[in-house]
Amino acid sequence: MRNRILFSIVLIAALAGSGACNRTRRRSIAVIPKGTSHLFWLSVQAGALAAGKQFNVDILWNGPSQETEYDRQMQIVDSMVARHVDGIALAAAERTALVQSVDRAASAGIPVVIFDSGVDSTRYVSFLSTNNYEAGQLAGRALAGFIGGHGNVALVMHAPGSFSTMDRERGFEDVLQAEFPKVKIVASQFGMADRAKARAATENILTANPSLDGLFTSSEPSSVGAALALKSQGRAGKTHFVAFDSSDTMIQDLRDGVIDAMVVQDPFKMGFEAVQTVVQKLDGQTPPARIDLHARVIRKADLDDPEVKQLLRIDSAK
Repeated sequence: MRNRILFSIVLIAALAGSGACNRTRRRSIAVIPKGTSHLFWLSVQAGALAAGKQFNVDILWNGPSQETEYDRQMQIVDSMVARHVDGIALAAAERTALVQSVDRAASAGIPVVIFDSGVDSTRYVSFLSTNNYEAGQLAGRALAGFIGGHGNVALVMHAPGSFSTMDRERGFEDVLQAEFPKVKIVASQFGMADRAKARAATENILTANPSLDGLFTSSEPSSVGAALALKSQGRAGKTHFVAFDSSDTMIQDLRDGVIDAMVVQDPFKMGFEAVQTVVQKLDGQTPPARIDLHARVIRKADLDDPEVKQLLRIDSAK
């Protein structure tokens, strides 16, 4: 009898200790961007790491080098599922290619938050993104304003199948058709998420349209490549240019008049809130199915605004 009592006490203590360990184990959340080679994703990473620190979770940051490496991104998601991470925040590089990986994570009981760019699955907790259609409309109105509401413009797109940039491009096209019928889109090409390819695409457009009035690019790599093309062909400051996203070189180009305006997101906030939303789900809360963030138009005169400096991380970049 005495031995039985002692065994019970030891067993209860062991179980209690096991429970305490489970309660104190740090959760791990995988944050998987479309790519890792552009400044936008570095800012997303900074936001995710800040959230990890605030909410006491480990952030496992891993993504393909280039945003068109769909197979590599699928492999990363599947590897995180195999590691039994507690949650996943994913920016899907292609809306259909990542469906099976998202569904596998959901079937394994791992909550998935989709951020930045959507996926054709319903098995995720929340979709957190800039309202990209609205952002494209902002770009269209800005460019139409620069050219006086009439003229010929061109569009350098990101890559086929990218949910977020397709929405920007659609918003741009729709607002011109609805509100500025005298502005015509005379050319459009993909930059394929690559600065060199975007530069070549822009040079082709400029060569074919020597009197082009305006240009819109829907992502950071397209914007950087287009700016290089405008400068190389002596068109900087002559062809009005509305770019999307921000980088150090783009900010300088805005100061120099190569870029007339940038439509910018808040990637730090996006990374932070993506992780926060996963944590909320793990804590038993029910996050909203959709969380919209809003872009804004930045012109040269705005660069000294303290709020804009914080958004663009201008001081921290020095």
